[in-house]
Amino acid sequence: MITNKNLVAKYYDMWNSHDFSKAETIFSDNLRFRGSIGIETEGVEEFKKYADIILAAFPNLYHATEIVIGEGSQVAVYVTYTGTHKGKLFEYEATNNRINYSGASFFTIKNERITDIKVLGDRYALYNQIKSV
Repeated sequence: MITNKNLVAKYYDMWNSHDFSKAETIFSDNLRFRGSIGIETEGVEEFKKYADIILAAFPNLYHATEIVIGEGSQVAVYVTYTGTHKGKLFEYEATNNRINYSGASFFTIKNERITDIKVLGDRYALYNQIKSV
């Protein structure tokens, strides 16, 4: 049996390896996701499309998990995101700027699958780092 914290660790391993081929093994079919930049998805395939958008903008994106707290079916994680802005994100053209900003993710887990993820991020810090000077 996998623990909820271990399942969330697999989620971050997936992001950091940029390999979403095992998404179906950690997500429920009806995954609900709300990312820190305001994009919401439903289902595994929509989540993968979201990941493609993010990785096109930040191809070396890394999620450093700093605090992980789990209780019952809930896991909360404090994360620092780093990477380089190499592709367009919304109206922000690639700047080649390094990014470093913080966020927190809240996971709901049922039957050893992640069913819901809500991510809060310091968008102000992110946008200040990717806007053209």
